[in-house]
Amino acid sequence: MKHPDKFLNVVFHESADVGDDLALCAGFERGSWRNDQFADHIIEWLPEFALSYSEIKEIGHHNALRIIKRAAKIVYDTEKYGLRGEFGEILLHIAIRQVYKTLPAINKIYYKSSVNETVKGFDAVHVVKKDTGLELWVGETKFYNTVSKAIYDVTKEIIDHLETDYLKSEFILIRNKIDPAWPEAAELKDLLHENTSLDKVFQRACIPVLLTYNSKVVKEGAGDKEYEKNIKCEILDAYSTMRKKLNEQYAARFFTALPITVHVILIPLKEKVELISALDKRLKALQI
Repeated sequence: MKHPDKFLNVVFHESADVGDDLALCAGFERGSWRNDQFADHIIEWLPEFALSYSEIKEIGHHNALRIIKRAAKIVYDTEKYGLRGEFGEILLHIAIRQVYKTLPAINKIYYKSSVNETVKGFDAVHVVKKDTGLELWVGETKFYNTVSKAIYDVTKEIIDHLETDYLKSEFILIRNKIDPAWPEAAELKDLLHENTSLDKVFQRACIPVLLTYNSKVVKEGAGDKEYEKNIKCEILDAYSTMRKKLNEQYAARFFTALPITVHVILIPLKEKVELISALDKRLKALQI
C-alpha cells in the first residue's frame, strides 16, 4: 500500500529489548518550525487513516477528490473531534507507518462514522509482516500539551487494556471489523481467535505509544546542532519516567513483569494550539 513520502525527522531512536525510544519532529525551515507544512502532510494521510482497505483500493483520478473529502468528513464528524483526539491517532498512524513500515489492519475511525458506533480500545491496529508471521501492533496515543500528563494518563490506560478480559473482548471486535479484501485478513483473524492463548499473541505483538507535548526546546530552537542536542536532553527524562511507571504499575496489579514490548514515540510540538488551528482550517476547506 503506497503512502505519502516521509516528512517527519527522526531526532532520536534507540532500541532495547523492552522496546524502542523514538522521537520525531516536523523540523525547521529558515529558522521557523514547519507547522503549516506539518499540517499539509497530515492531511495527505487522511484517506489511508480514515477509510477502509476496499475504499482506498478504489481511489483513482476520477474520484480522488471525492474520496479525500469523504475521509476529511469522517474525521470532522466524529464525536471525539471536538477534543482533537483523532489528531493524536493520525500522528500515531503516520509515525509507525513511516518508521516501522506497518500495515493498517483496521481503520477504527471508519467504523465510528460509517456505522455511527463508538469504537473504544486501542488507537491503532496495524501489523508488520515478519518471516515468522504477522506481528500485531496495537497502539495508544495522547495528543497533549504536557508530556508528564500524557505519561500519567497513557500508562493507566495501557495497564487497563492489558487485562485478560479486556483483550479478549477487544480482539473479538477487531476480528469482526477486518476487511475481508485485505490480503492479511485470514492470518490476523487466526492470531486473534478466542482460542489463541494471549501468551502466543504477546510473543508476536507490541504496543506503540505516541505522546505529543509543547516543547520548550522546539519553541526556542531553530533547527541547528544545538537544537538536536537539546531536544535529546529534553526527551530522555520522559522515556525513563514512562517506562518506570509502566513497569511498576503493571507489577503492582499483576505481580509479574510486563509481558509485551512497548515502543515509546514522542513528537514535540512548538504549540499544539497552532497545529490544531492549521488542521482545522484544512479540514473545513475540504467540507466545501
